[in-house]
Amino acid sequence: MAYANYVAAGGAHSDEMLGTDGLVKPVWASFFDHLSRLTPEDLSFRFARGDQYLRDAGVLFRQYDETLSTEREWPLSHIPVILDEDEWKSISAGLIERAEFLEFVLRDFYGDNTLVSSGQLPATLLSQNPAWLRPMVGLGGGSAHLLNTLSFEIGRGPDGRWWVISDLVEAPSTAGFAIENRIAMSRVFPGFLNHSNIHRLAGFFRNFQQTLFAVKGRTKGEIALLSPGPMNQNYPEHTYIARYLGLLLVEGEDLIVQDGKAMVRTVDAAKPISLLWNRLPSTMFDPLELDPTSMLGAAGLVQAVRDGALKTVNMVGAGVLETRALMAFLPKIARAHLGRGLALPNIATWWCGQEAQRDHVLAHSEQMMVGNAFSTRPLMADPATLTIGNGPDNTSADSLEKMLRTAGRDYVGQEAVTLSTTPSFENGEMVARPMCIRISLGRTADGWEVMPGGYARISAGADAKAMAMQQGGKVADVWIASKTKLPASTLLSQETQAITRRSTHAILPSRAADNLFWLGRYVERSEQNMRQCRAYYARISDGADHNDAIPAYMRAHLMDNVAPKARDITQRFAEPLTLGLQSASRINDRFSPDGMMALRGLAGQIQAFQGRSSLIDEIPVEISSLLRQTTGFSGLVHENMYRSDGWRFLSIGVSLERAANMCSVLAACIGKDAPTGALDLSLEIADSVGSHRSRFVVLANTASVVDLLGLDLQNPRSIRYHISRTKDHIAHLPRQDTGHLLSEVARQTLMVETQLATSQPDEITPEGLIQMRQDIWDISNALNEYYLV
Repeated sequence: MAYANYVAAGGAHSDEMLGTDGLVKPVWASFFDHLSRLTPEDLSFRFARGDQYLRDAGVLFRQYDETLSTEREWPLSHIPVILDEDEWKSISAGLIERAEFLEFVLRDFYGDNTLVSSGQLPATLLSQNPAWLRPMVGLGGGSAHLLNTLSFEIGRGPDGRWWVISDLVEAPSTAGFAIENRIAMSRVFPGFLNHSNIHRLAGFFRNFQQTLFAVKGRTKGEIALLSPGPMNQNYPEHTYIARYLGLLLVEGEDLIVQDGKAMVRTVDAAKPISLLWNRLPSTMFDPLELDPTSMLGAAGLVQAVRDGALKTVNMVGAGVLETRALMAFLPKIARAHLGRGLALPNIATWWCGQEAQRDHVLAHSEQMMVGNAFSTRPLMADPATLTIGNGPDNTSADSLEKMLRTAGRDYVGQEAVTLSTTPSFENGEMVARPMCIRISLGRTADGWEVMPGGYARISAGADAKAMAMQQGGKVADVWIASKTKLPASTLLSQETQAITRRSTHAILPSRAADNLFWLGRYVERSEQNMRQCRAYYARISDGADHNDAIPAYMRAHLMDNVAPKARDITQRFAEPLTLGLQSASRINDRFSPDGMMALRGLAGQIQAFQGRSSLIDEIPVEISSLLRQTTGFSGLVHENMYRSDGWRFLSIGVSLERAANMCSVLAACIGKDAPTGALDLSLEIADSVGSHRSRFVVLANTASVVDLLGLDLQNPRSIRYHISRTKDHIAHLPRQDTGHLLSEVARQTLMVETQLATSQPDEITPEGLIQMRQDIWDISNALNEYYLV
């Protein structure tokens, strides 16, 4: 087998799977034995199954270039990193010590500032540091913890010792991705993982969930996670964590500060937030007091924190601890504070603002990485990092010396690390690749708890610096193996306790309601265009002329009154579906994962249809297949969604779009210039041919078609059905029980419904239908003004 020939890099490297004797380490033995019994076909199938789960769950990463960002498949390495439980305990103890030490440092930075006044830290590392936020000075005191969650990136050196590569404090990510990786790996190795003594991750999240409730205390308000939004590369994790822990996911546009309190804009007025888990860069948190260009935070949040009206999971401004130059001074500060060095030290770092340290960097420049002293990005993951050499990414020794002599305080030098390797399966072979591990910590009632596993980053090649996904790096699950059987762990509480239900109207941010509303409209618009396109091509394939296939109004709407190519016409339903997918991606925490899978599958099928050169006779059949998938998606969503306000906004979007479109179809098909067979065409587009046959004993005529598609309260394709449905949904939304006066949106809906309820079929005209379509869009505008703005 290809993996039986695996050979570690050797030499200056250590390998996670092989010992110094070249034999498989005991902690890897059972997994390697399991692996050796799988054929290449088995592996391919299992790997594909894990990748399919990640695609279905929407776990992607963003590939950025100078002009745009695109979503790419999550680069999971299907071979885990396995560590012994005893070694993990040692690592955990070192990280817990470091977490407590960082809390001490942060408290001093925003409190008494004795580290600067005593000379242990140069003042310039704070005064000129953009990550040190002056508006937060004075908030370092008190008994409340400043840090409740953080992560560390660690690597093993050639001597077998672990080192901290970076402290991830401000908005540490990857905890959620670690869960997703674990679920994917349970698809790859289900039998082995479920029956082995690998520590589960759910207990860590259960305990941290309790911490969030404890930090919130008895204050009135929600616990919210503040995300930069869908364009951020960590947004899938934000949505997963919010759903997994039961948090309210918000973006900056959802928040407002009123009377000194942080509030979230909802469809039921503004509601208070008492605890905010900030996942923004701290400088973006409040444009009023921090970065005025920020579009991600909300004005007034800093003052709410200062006043104690808003708590944050980690202190705003904690990102100063990630400053590269600080690593040069942490060992000295630790010895002064603890009386000894840290058990798990960071990579050797020198700040070039001091002559001795600058000279050391220059004297050992070929073993150094050099970069911005005030950056919070790990040097080894920064494309701007300078190294000495002759390659295209290197700089010359003379250039480096000139730079450090003239502006040394702006740079740090860091020891170029040689990391241990781990197995990675590439092109049918097992190869050794440098790796490091990100480990998450959460504070609990009993102190810091370390997630029993993590998230490994694996280099794209032999270069330890090429670990970023943007550079082709991969990620892997980290397994902690126990020698004894482990109890099952779940996020579900095992205690019998009274439950507390929310009010009838659970909190729904206006932004989420807006996206649900437009998701409904876009998917319905796509379906309507499919039905019209199918009807057009069915007539063309039967020999009809372009001008007689469908009425002129519908031709102008669908194809600019020009006979289209099959590939072009699919844009009429591909474009609204793409917009619907964008709306759905902004409400991942509220939208069913199965619904997202179905929507992505439908978008993929449409894309495949666009790429085919179908014969005219085949196009109606192809579109029929798309329609079945569309209605399947609609059924899945409406059958699975809880009947909440969110479901009502989604349903209103569908109903208003369908009613307005039916106004257009009827107006076109009952007009004097309608082509022969237009009435039958309207029944076909409305999927009501069978309903007409069962309701009327005559062939389709204007009165019967108008009655069925315009006025019938029992036909789910009629205008009146959906206006009445909209009226009912609006009556159950918040702020509608305000007395005898109707809201504007309720009033306009009632007027349209009354007109339909009191009309006779012969009173319905094309002109009246066009006006009714405008009245329906006025309902949409009123809904937007009342709830969504």
